[in-house]
Amino acid sequence: MPRRIISKARRLVAGRKAVVVLLAGFVLGMVGLAIGGTTLVYTSSENFCSTSCHEMTTNVAMEYKGTVHDKNRTGVRATCPDCHVPHAPIPLYIRKMGAVNDLWGHLVTHSIDTREKFLAKRQMLAERVWTYMKGNDSRECRGCHNAANMDPERQSEKAQVRHAKAKREKMTCIDCHFAIAHEEPQGGVGPQELEVDKSLISRGAIF
Repeated sequence: MPRRIISKARRLVAGRKAVVVLLAGFVLGMVGLAIGGTTLVYTSSENFCSTSCHEMTTNVAMEYKGTVHDKNRTGVRATCPDCHVPHAPIPLYIRKMGAVNDLWGHLVTHSIDTREKFLAKRQMLAERVWTYMKGNDSRECRGCHNAANMDPERQSEKAQVRHAKAKREKMTCIDCHFAIAHEEPQGGVGPQELEVDKSLISRGAIF
């Protein structure tokens, strides 16, 4: 069997057929890249994140409306992908592969297909996101909020004190800045109470 395959492959690459095969491979490769790139861009858009399924539309997207990340004095908005989709290539690909779990929940188990189910799992879902963000030092937050470029003189005295404390105690953004785009779970622990062992976190989360 292997010999037959090798023999056919040799005949294909012989003479003019080789050019046809190469051109066909090039065209198929370009089409594949275009489809893949378009899919990555579209699935990393606010429209896709907030309207592609009712779980998002009736829960987190609804809560996001009117928050400081949606409407503010400057008009600069942070949308779903800005906070929940990695900006660096490798973490982005890993996150997209992990989205298979979201599809499974949406199409098969229907784990949060009602408001009641979502609220019952809110604490668990929040802790999952907080743990991920603590593990990568709030990487997505820092895509917009760069501490090196902050001007302390324009911050309130309270903010200066708290940022200095966070730096001393090696805290990360999500330890304090949570529930600013979605409602806070009630009755559970917050990010500061979560212990994160970075050695157990996928390297894709932190580089």
